[in-house]
Amino acid sequence: DVLDTIKNMHPSAFERLAKRLLLELGFSKVTVTGGSGDGGIDAVGTVTVNSVLTFKVVVQCKRYRNSVGANDLRNFRGAMQGRTDKALFITTGSFTKGALDEATRDGVPEIDLISGEDLATILKELKLGVETKMVEKVSVIKEFFADI
Repeated sequence: DVLDTIKNMHPSAFERLAKRLLLELGFSKVTVTGGSGDGGIDAVGTVTVNSVLTFKVVVQCKRYRNSVGANDLRNFRGAMQGRTDKALFITTGSFTKGALDEATRDGVPEIDLISGEDLATILKELKLGVETKMVEKVSVIKEFFADI
């Protein structure tokens, strides 16, 4: 299963996967900054809209088995303060209701979220490390041939 594979990746490999994902999604200048002392920012990238507008996006990657809570998002928002207004939180886990509310709380920059399930779906859609095969099953309808 895709999600199990991702959950078992080394944290630095998960950050490199996030970089590759961002590049595939159209980000440019993606840099992995993870490791101790990264201040809660694991990657930084640029998104260009209509060849005119550019946005710097900071990214946090958490290889969690469980849920990301509101406190994780508040800490991330603190780390992004003064760096940019655009942020993305990628996890292998899920987000609690409190985290979902915190991500879109009024009066503070919104944080976009990618859960583990979302991540697996995106990887499948992009065919990034995931291959989907449709299997054709052929059955003979004996009655059809008997009646000819």
